Amino acid sequence: MISREESLGLVKKHVKNRNLVNHMIAVSAIMKGMANHFGEEPALWEAVGMLHDVDYERTSDDFPRHGLLSAVMVADYLPEEGLKAIRAHNPMTGVEAESRIEISLFSADAISGMIVAGALVRPTRLEGMKPKSLRSRMKDKSFARNVSRENIMRCEEIGLDLNTFLTLSIEAMQSVSDEIGL
Repeated sequence: MISREESLGLVKKHVKNRNLVNHMIAVSAIMKGMANHFGEEPALWEAVGMLHDVDYERTSDDFPRHGLLSAVMVADYLPEEGLKAIRAHNPMTGVEAESRIEISLFSADAISGMIVAGALVRPTRLEGMKPKSLRSRMKDKSFARNVSRENIMRCEEIGLDLNTFLTLSIEAMQSVSDEIGL
């Protein structure tokens, strides 16, 4: 299995935008937390979260390829289960997110954006953030309006109620807060 350091090295080799790198670090932390919660393989889930957008800068003008190219780029590092999750995180690929890891990536990708937006309006950033504040922000459609609440709520399809998912995600992102500048 590819290590976190190797995954991050691949990301930094192919992605120049620091905010996008931070996003992938955040999603990888959430995915690792979800793997631990479900008793799944943390290293695999963390790598899937880290590598899911490795093609983003190359596919921004051809978005239906986003995720498909990532899976090709990391095919030597992940098993098919991880590659399918990467392909499925973009609905435009035509690959449906169905398994626990696939739906987890879908939800983690979305919640990371909501948490970042929430942290940016707080003086203490991620420190002390509570699920209650995010739940109220989610109701405000103008707040982080590009974040899909529907994708976040897919967590319920895999047996995570929203409060548990928010708690897990906040704690995961707090674990990398220094690395992502929040």
